[in-house]
Amino acid sequence: MQAKKRYLISLLTGAFLVLLFYFGGGVPGPAATGSRSRHGYSRPEQPWPHFSDPLQHFSPWDQSDTEEYNVHISPRQKRDVNSSVYKGKRCRMQSCFDFSLCQRNGFKVYVYPQQKGEKISESYQNILSTIEGSRFYTSDPGQACLFVLSLDTLDRDQLSPQYVHNLKTKVQSLPLWNNGRNHLIFNLYSGTWPDYTEDLGFDIGQAMLAKASISTENFRPNFDVSIPLFSKDHPRTGGDRGYLKYNTIPPFRKYMLVFKGKRYLTGIGSDTRNALYHVHNAEDVVLLTTCKHGKDWQKHKDARCDKDNAEYEKYDYREMLHNSTFCLVPRGRRLGSFRFLEALQAACVPVMLSNGWELPFSEVIDWNTAAVIGDERLLLQIPSTVRSIHQDKILALRQQTQFLWEAYFSSVEKIVLTTLEIIQDRVLQQTSRSNLMWNSHPGGLFTLPHYSSYLGDFPFFYAELGIKPNPKFTAVIHAVTPLVSQSQPILKLLVSVARSQYCAQIIVLWNCDKPLPAKHRWPATSVPIIVIEGENKVMSSRFQPYDSIISDAVLSLDEDTVLSTTEVDFAFTVWQSFPERIVGYPARSHFWDNNKERWGYTSKWTNDYSMVLTGAAIYHRYYHFLYSHFLPSSLKSMVDQLANCEDILMNFLVSAVTKLPPIKVTQKKQYKETMMGQSSRASRWADPDHFAQRQTCMNKFASWFGGMPLVHSQMRLDPVLFKDQVSILRKKYREIERL
Repeated sequence: MQAKKRYLISLLTGAFLVLLFYFGGGVPGPAATGSRSRHGYSRPEQPWPHFSDPLQHFSPWDQSDTEEYNVHISPRQKRDVNSSVYKGKRCRMQSCFDFSLCQRNGFKVYVYPQQKGEKISESYQNILSTIEGSRFYTSDPGQACLFVLSLDTLDRDQLSPQYVHNLKTKVQSLPLWNNGRNHLIFNLYSGTWPDYTEDLGFDIGQAMLAKASISTENFRPNFDVSIPLFSKDHPRTGGDRGYLKYNTIPPFRKYMLVFKGKRYLTGIGSDTRNALYHVHNAEDVVLLTTCKHGKDWQKHKDARCDKDNAEYEKYDYREMLHNSTFCLVPRGRRLGSFRFLEALQAACVPVMLSNGWELPFSEVIDWNTAAVIGDERLLLQIPSTVRSIHQDKILALRQQTQFLWEAYFSSVEKIVLTTLEIIQDRVLQQTSRSNLMWNSHPGGLFTLPHYSSYLGDFPFFYAELGIKPNPKFTAVIHAVTPLVSQSQPILKLLVSVARSQYCAQIIVLWNCDKPLPAKHRWPATSVPIIVIEGENKVMSSRFQPYDSIISDAVLSLDEDTVLSTTEVDFAFTVWQSFPERIVGYPARSHFWDNNKERWGYTSKWTNDYSMVLTGAAIYHRYYHFLYSHFLPSSLKSMVDQLANCEDILMNFLVSAVTKLPPIKVTQKKQYKETMMGQSSRASRWADPDHFAQRQTCMNKFASWFGGMPLVHSQMRLDPVLFKDQVSILRKKYREIERL
């Protein structure tokens, strides 16, 4: 009898579990899966939808509007589906992106041609210009992996003068729209008074959003990209550097916590700002708000308005910003705020008070290293929280704000390129960047994963990994004149370089119009000599990432350079301590010409320099790859047409990456005169057009980089005991003394 009871109970239990599983309890919908960020933690998504039909999520997307589909979902889900914000809420790269378009030509971006009569805001024009000037751009839609609208979608507030009407019809009529598949839509403002929803006013279909002030509720992880809210005055390229000039220790400023901005008396976003006066102490916590905004503010002012307005006028915002350790960033009408970028630039650690805001580029940036993430419901705890942060942590936070500002936020160009690089990492997952690449200097834009997936192959991560560069170098000699005599400088240079204990091999880049010399014309050396014909015989070919370069260090030499073996050894020894910089001998400088209002180039012998010419310099081979794949073809074409300025362009590139000057090492003053007196290059150095061309190059390069990346320095590294009045036998690099 007992056995029958146990059997009956087991049977009923099993039947119940089967029914429970069948009616949706055990079938996760596509929105149920959590996504793992690059920082290692799992991001919980929205609660699992309860589908009565376990196969419902396999239905085509366009069936969501049918009556049969709507029978099985709740009223709230019906509202969500019918709203353009939520219609593609379940979109992910695997379900709403066609990877096959990217397999043929790589990650290329097509911008629709601008339509006649369509007005475009300056900010959106800056976005489109950035894409069209980038290495991702293609004018052929057949080669594109990603599509960007020429219709201005930045401001979707119906009360804004920038609002584009009838956008739904215009978008749907585009021949390549394809329900938004593989499209990217940029947006800064959405919704309007009073609720400021995230509705863009048209059906985005399966398009990705690059959106400011996007909420975690509506953000689709690993599909959308959260971007910062920036003003119309945000620079298109370059941008100002951060304001943390010196690492002040202790890192405390006049104020501990500041804010100055509008106070909304009613409506969305008013709660937090209305409560700031509870924390304000007018000493080290200065939180100022004003009701004086809008046309009819006096009709709605409350009892505190007059007092708040008077206090508001006493303080200068810029003075507060630059003299505070922490800056409060509360939400406004929308989740994002201009205060966010302003705080980053000012090295004022942002204290975020915007519950539910998906922070900009959160997919790749670890904001815990640069900001304090607060909770609007715990406003009164903010002062004690920031006071408890140790000064070492504060300094680290401030340093990281400067890195993030300069790497990703200082210009529209960087914001747009960061967005595209994030999407490219998703598409080409096998070559995506690591968390360390995104969150440490020089940042993801300058660390191209196509070069290598191993951090140790880049010159920036040696210290963090605890490794050293390869102890050998490859010499690359640029040859442009035929080999007609055994006394030519290039042959003497080959012998001197080959004698270096650090030389692994010598590559002769033959950019001469004459045929290659016979092998027996080259001197016999203890290291291999490889002769390569330059690609199209152009100047930029000297910086190609040749597979023959096997070492980390490249010793770049002109054919008429005169260097001894000792000088080569010493320069390489110095470079091993500074592998991310250019280290070498011939130095040049730049200056601002007030009369001509342009940058100038000088070769005068002074104690100040900002460039080390690549006619006799050592640098990491990664810069060959960066020169070839990062710089636009327009700059490289200019160099090739002039047969000039390639060394200046390389200095611009390295300084833009490192934010540091090159390093000049001990040099004899006869270097310049010796070069000018030998070979066919003498005509180039004596030609006045050559110098004028270099002036033009300086300004053209500065324009593309959005500013002057070169950094002045007065440091020169000499051997120990150099020129000291001691026995030469006590000196390691004694030959340098005799030169």
